[in-house]
Amino acid sequence: MKTGPRHLLTTILFLVIRCHGEDLFFNDNGKLQLPVSYNIPWMAAIQDFRTLSLITIPGTHDTMALHGGPEAECQALSLKDQLRAGIRYLDLTVHLRSDTLHVMHGIIGQHSTLREVLDTVRAFLSEFKSEAVLIRVKPELSDKGKVNQMVQSLISNDKHVWVSSGMPSMGQIRGKIVFVQKNTFTLGVPLLDTDSKGNNKVEHIKDKDKLIIKYLSQAQQACGGDNVALTYSSGTGFGTFWGMFLTPKRVAEKVNPWLNQYLRQFYSSQPRPCFGVIAMDFPGIDLIQTVVNCQFNPI
Repeated sequence: MKTGPRHLLTTILFLVIRCHGEDLFFNDNGKLQLPVSYNIPWMAAIQDFRTLSLITIPGTHDTMALHGGPEAECQALSLKDQLRAGIRYLDLTVHLRSDTLHVMHGIIGQHSTLREVLDTVRAFLSEFKSEAVLIRVKPELSDKGKVNQMVQSLISNDKHVWVSSGMPSMGQIRGKIVFVQKNTFTLGVPLLDTDSKGNNKVEHIKDKDKLIIKYLSQAQQACGGDNVALTYSSGTGFGTFWGMFLTPKRVAEKVNPWLNQYLRQFYSSQPRPCFGVIAMDFPGIDLIQTVVNCQFNPI
């Protein structure tokens, strides 16, 4: 049987589409394509009485790091698209310049201010009132003493912002921004970083996988306590010898599919365990949904 050019082209297109659709654990193309049935307001299914520290939450590491080249870029999706994809934890490094809090990644500006981030999150929450968005603010350089005051000024007396250190229930924070506090930033719910040393260097991917397993185990033990547990799956080989070519994107390209498979093994557990916040680089929608579904037991 002869195979014509048109048939061959159709076959190639089918394989490309199929391959693209099967692996959505990693996304670096900056385009969000959600299925019609995609459940954007996934927190609506969480009971009002459930404590925040008992919820498994997909987040992004250096949420706004879309600029600066391979060594600096950690995300591809805009903030608006991250929220619509299911991300509910934002990781922001800020620097005070000219009485404005600018979002940075190291010394690289990310073309956004904290005010603009808050406006985007408020717009999302006004549309999806069942949701809550956690925000970590990390002061950079010499601004640490002033950042709390500046953030407090930005939020003023907004009743849709949670700044208390008390651990809330889901019902108390629907439609709200929830600040989490760590080190010099003292507004919001206490945060427990499972990587107490803050070391994100990666020389070998398998070693990173082992660390993530260790940190997620610690997160399970911390869930339900007075802190929101946080585990970063992100990393970079920049500054190391053996991992010098492992940019954040290359690390995520390897780690994300592995993380998806690792988490799914807990689906058979009754009840499914809590992992707290998992902050990722370049997450695809399938990985985000895997994290979301960690708390929902099959009926």
